[in-house]
Amino acid sequence: MKVLMDGGSGINILYVDTLNAMRIPRSELRPVSTPFHGIIPGMLAYPLRQIDLPVTFGDRANFHSEVLTFKVVDFPRSYHAILGWPCYAKFMAIPNYTYLKLKMSGPNGVITMGSTFSHAYTCDREHYELATIVINSSKLPWLRELSTPVVLDYNKPASSSAFRPLEETKAVGIDPTNPTKMVWIGTQLLAK
Repeated sequence: MKVLMDGGSGINILYVDTLNAMRIPRSELRPVSTPFHGIIPGMLAYPLRQIDLPVTFGDRANFHSEVLTFKVVDFPRSYHAILGWPCYAKFMAIPNYTYLKLKMSGPNGVITMGSTFSHAYTCDREHYELATIVINSSKLPWLRELSTPVVLDYNKPASSSAFRPLEETKAVGIDPTNPTKMVWIGTQLLAK
């Protein structure tokens, strides 16, 4: 299972494909009404629903288990799940990004989880290629123009229409020779 440990993320994410692979019925999901930001710049993302699942680090001799809340999303993915700072806090885990290690207390001493640099590089390349496809997608302009909230049917998979633009953004040209090159910025930013 490929899991991204993202200490900068404020939520734990589980992708709907992973949920399906785990054979968890949709009836186990709870409603969620809050969107989140940061998937596509200037866009709100709406999770399908949320679920509490047990997560365990370690091995039989020394392990630590906690129940975490995951937002379930139906986006293109290169990981099975993303664990954010709520996971770090719940497990009282300490990351070392230089050595790709995560340490936490266990009943029989320190639990150390890690990866290899080659595995991390492969995951980064997959994620980069997926992000490039999404950004260059012909649907991206349509997603930005979408102005009404999307009503999702939780009995069937959602589509990429789970995104809608923030009301507080505006398009700004970044290349005078090419008017199609735009960035979206917040209109509520301070002058400083």
